[in-house]
Amino acid sequence: MNIRKLILPALVLFFSLATLSTTLNAQKIAVVDVERILGSITEYQDAQKQLDDLAAKWRQDINQEYDVIKGMYNKYQAEQVLLTEEQKQAREQEIIDKETSVRELQRNRFGPEGALFTRRQELVKPIQDAIYEAIEEYADRNNYDIIFDRAGSAGIIFSNDTYDKTDEILRSLSN
Repeated sequence: MNIRKLILPALVLFFSLATLSTTLNAQKIAVVDVERILGSITEYQDAQKQLDDLAAKWRQDINQEYDVIKGMYNKYQAEQVLLTEEQKQAREQEIIDKETSVRELQRNRFGPEGALFTRRQELVKPIQDAIYEAIEEYADRNNYDIIFDRAGSAGIIFSNDTYDKTDEILRSLSN
């Protein structure tokens, strides 16, 4: 067996690992708790209270509308034996239309593109943007390569662009 065939790959592996170790040791990594930062900002607390109050009022309004539907249904059930088939269908359609209307109201207020989401974007997003900008400035000023969010599911909230290998992966996929 040729000794070169055994030693050469071992040396290549050794130097690759040594280079990788040096590269990893050179990275500066930090962790921040964005939730704690948000919790310490009065404007954020005020915005959260405003959003919570608005959501509670809207839930109450929607619950009242569902109570109206329940009342309509109970009245229909009590009078059903006295109604003609056409009157029954009209009442049933009235109940269905009311329920559809309330569900649409609920979706418009609480859905992914609803009024509560829009209001949250107006109140909270500027605060969050300011925090992320401060984190990025801190990372640049103190030469951090990666910053993780300890509290949230955001994971990496800052990374140096030199570590982004997306373009290289895309190039390898196109080959």
